[in-house]
Amino acid sequence: MISLNPVRRALVPVSSAAAVRVSGPNYDEFQDDAEIGAYIQANTDSILRVTMAHADAMTSEDVVLEGSEEALARAAANMAALTAGDLTRTVEGVLWIVEMTGPTRPGVRQIGVGGMALTDEIRTADAPAGPIIRNEGVREEKARGRADLIERTSAIVGTVNNAVDDATGALTEALERYADTCGCDFEVVDEGATRHRIWLVTESADIAAFQALLAAEPRAYVADGNHRSAGAAMLGYAEFLSVFFPATNMEIKPYNRLVDIEPHGSDEDLQRLEALFDVRELEGLNTYQPVDRDKIGIYSAGRWLELTPKPGTYDATNAAESIAAGIVQSNFFSAVLGIPDAGDVRLRFVGSNRDACYLRDRVDSGEYGYAVTLPAVTMQEFIDVCMQDRLMPPKSTWFEPKLRSGLVIALL
Repeated sequence: MISLNPVRRALVPVSSAAAVRVSGPNYDEFQDDAEIGAYIQANTDSILRVTMAHADAMTSEDVVLEGSEEALARAAANMAALTAGDLTRTVEGVLWIVEMTGPTRPGVRQIGVGGMALTDEIRTADAPAGPIIRNEGVREEKARGRADLIERTSAIVGTVNNAVDDATGALTEALERYADTCGCDFEVVDEGATRHRIWLVTESADIAAFQALLAAEPRAYVADGNHRSAGAAMLGYAEFLSVFFPATNMEIKPYNRLVDIEPHGSDEDLQRLEALFDVRELEGLNTYQPVDRDKIGIYSAGRWLELTPKPGTYDATNAAESIAAGIVQSNFFSAVLGIPDAGDVRLRFVGSNRDACYLRDRVDSGEYGYAVTLPAVTMQEFIDVCMQDRLMPPKSTWFEPKLRSGLVIALL
């Protein structure tokens, strides 16, 4: 059973035009502070002035440490200005419906319902029967950063995105029926041409109907936002901002890697690689993004290799270790490159808003020694990891489209 409460005080844009100005990409869609700063300078009303306040600076010299006292003070001031300004308004006691459609998935409506989920329904060691299943390890430092931002701004901006089975299709049907019979309150078309439409649900009967449909779901799987939920829990809050999408309408795209290490070219390294993988050089290929789940791409020194894991080199019964991100961590990063920690700073995670050409160019420039391209995790693989109560390798699922930040904010 999944519980979903209305947002007691929700800050929302006053119109679609305001939504364009206020909203912004999620922080993980940027590669560095320079990109964030450039976006903020071009979009001076964007919610990134709150979520990434450390980069809200005219010059690189004015960028401060993320999570620092100065950054938090900036975030609080920017949040106060946004709340008091004429681009937003406050709505009380609201659920909302969000629909995302775009040219990369013609005919697909990713539609879900948002509100406040309960922190005591998150599955943990102390609550092993919790119906909201996390699948990524939570780093205390990162969760603390989310908690500090919530505390200083008196608002929850970051939304946790969850998948539910919706085995009967009843939730999808009800969401689409509501959307098709009511005009949306505001909408935004983002930088990738995805259209985000929001309906604010305030009638008590409608709220109760959607609550009942979610209560019929036996479990939910956290798709994006483990640390956002952990930040709220760290503060002792009973609720966190969440959206629940039927899993059938969600899509996972590749999450690739760059490795900041000098390329290894010795015969011994090649022998280690060939002991664990079937290795094939992809002659004449400029880029390579694998599609088959048993293929891994590696680019270094001007050439692409295709790796196929050999049977017996990983535990095929372990849902987390048998996906490509788990295999490449244990059998390449650790066994060959000597990087056993998946959180090592030499590993840079690159989402699907950057293609294989981007990775290749970063290696050719000399910034990185290796690019690694991985096949997308399937929804079934993702659910299998959750059902085994295991943790996904870090940054292995890039859910797309990303929910636009700043369209619904919970004021505390």
